[in-house]
Amino acid sequence: MRIEKFQLIDRVVEFKREDRTIRCEATVPQESSIFEGHFPGYPLMPGVLLVEAMAQTSGWMIIGREDFKRMAFLVSVRDAKFRSFVPPGSKLIVSAKISHDGSGFAVTQAQGELGDRIVCDATLTFRVTDFPNDELRNAMLHFATIVEFPMELVAND
Repeated sequence: MRIEKFQLIDRVVEFKREDRTIRCEATVPQESSIFEGHFPGYPLMPGVLLVEAMAQTSGWMIIGREDFKRMAFLVSVRDAKFRSFVPPGSKLIVSAKISHDGSGFAVTQAQGELGDRIVCDATLTFRVTDFPNDELRNAMLHFATIVEFPMELVAND
């Protein structure tokens, strides 16, 4: 993870277009300035960043289903739960499933797991809209290569 860059997803592990699901890996760094205040002597991944990891995972699902022609912007977080602490060095598996898609919005059910334990989950709503500019679209295409998004599953028409 590169928290300072807000890149919380390291790699897309699985993208199932037809099932509307995705799984990603996110390894919490051993050291980060974020842990200086959260918490001194007992560093933990902040809950807000766990929500962001779930949002980024969901976003990759939506943008992939939209063939990188439309962007997803987080507009609502509901029923977020943090079930366990996430210490530095943890390898999170973050997954999401689209439960609603239409009218310019998408809703996902997302969760983070450590091993076989769910450590966080939430219902996330996104506004799905055309990219506001080519710079953002090109940046997302660039980030897709970094996180190993399976571009062969995206329609190129």
